Amino acid sequence: QVQLVESGGGLVQAGGSLRLSCAASGRTFSNYAMGWFRQAPGKEREFVAAISRSGGSTDYADSVKGRFLISRGNAKNTVYLQMNSLKPEDTAVYYCAAGPLAVAASANYGYWGQGTQVTVSS
Repeated sequence: QVQLVESGGGLVQAGGSLRLSCAASGRTFSNYAMGWFRQAPGKEREFVAAISRSGGSTDYADSVKGRFLISRGNAKNTVYLQMNSLKPEDTAVYYCAAGPLAVAASANYGYWGQGTQVTVSS
């Protein structure tokens, strides 16, 4: 089992920045690729970013490319999502997830956190 706990969400004005963190416990963190997903009210959950087990490979949704940066600290068992130039459409509950591959498909991820709310005001 892997337990994931997100933090760092909050209310920010458009154009601002936030950094989300996801702390993992349980099994060896470096054995898992990590992903960030988000779900806005009334919408399907969508992929945001993913990072490989070593951190050497990343992938992003087109909607966040150039604005968001995913990173990980395996020594700290933590994955981060730096979000810059935030837009109102980035408002959602953000979830981190752990799985074997750094891919966009949510089915790849067997472990999920409880989510953290990000609200971007215009």
